[in-house]
Amino acid sequence: MPISIQSRFAFTLDVPTDVLLQFEAAPIPEQNILRSNTDVSRSEHFARVAAQDDIGERIWIRAVGDFEVEYSATVEIERQLADISRLEGLSPHDMPGEAVQYLFDSRYCPADRFQPFVEAEFEGTSGGARVTAIREWVASHFEYVPGSSGPETGAADTFISRQGICRDFAHVVVSLARASTIPARYVACYSPGVTPQDFHAVAEVFLNDPETPGGGTWQLVDATGMAEPCDTVKIGVGRDAADVSFLTSFGPSNFRSSSVQVTKE
Repeated sequence: MPISIQSRFAFTLDVPTDVLLQFEAAPIPEQNILRSNTDVSRSEHFARVAAQDDIGERIWIRAVGDFEVEYSATVEIERQLADISRLEGLSPHDMPGEAVQYLFDSRYCPADRFQPFVEAEFEGTSGGARVTAIREWVASHFEYVPGSSGPETGAADTFISRQGICRDFAHVVVSLARASTIPARYVACYSPGVTPQDFHAVAEVFLNDPETPGGGTWQLVDATGMAEPCDTVKIGVGRDAADVSFLTSFGPSNFRSSSVQVTKE
């Protein structure tokens, strides 16, 4: 069933400023872009560049004054779905380079600090069973509270406060998976099940692919329970939120408004 997306946001730049945007559904094999349209305000500079892991594109703009972005798309999901709990993990030496980078600590995901916890809390599990246990633990121990975190909040802060938004839930899942020697990355996405509707974030883990001997598969994991893999539209991926923000300003900016609507057609 196609997913319909409409998003818009606006901000103001007091002086000429470089801004990096990433908000469009990624044209990748697991999702087919049936229709899309992007409208942005006039700017001094506009250029598209490849995003992390070549999943989606980023847009460089240089502008001043009020700036608005409006985006719409219809996307059909063609994703490989699996029962994560039944997938085995991969030994580190068997992992491809694209996955190895997601074993390491990053700005918001200090995985090393969580190693004693995961070994004590999830002892006896590994691979997809460990990921399932992590997702269920986060879902049952954390409260989704809009406004409870900010741009500097990391997984360790969320682990202590036991509350946050989708960004924070994803950071904790990513950190606990990496602490378990399971590659995990942060995914910016759209999903019709998100309440309240907004840009969403989930985790994605790399596990053994039973259909490809010696191969691996990336599988989506959402501890908030709002996004199902079968109707989640990827925007981009990264080590954490810093890599895939829909707006990164390299100078002063004032965010004015945003609106996201995602529905099943």
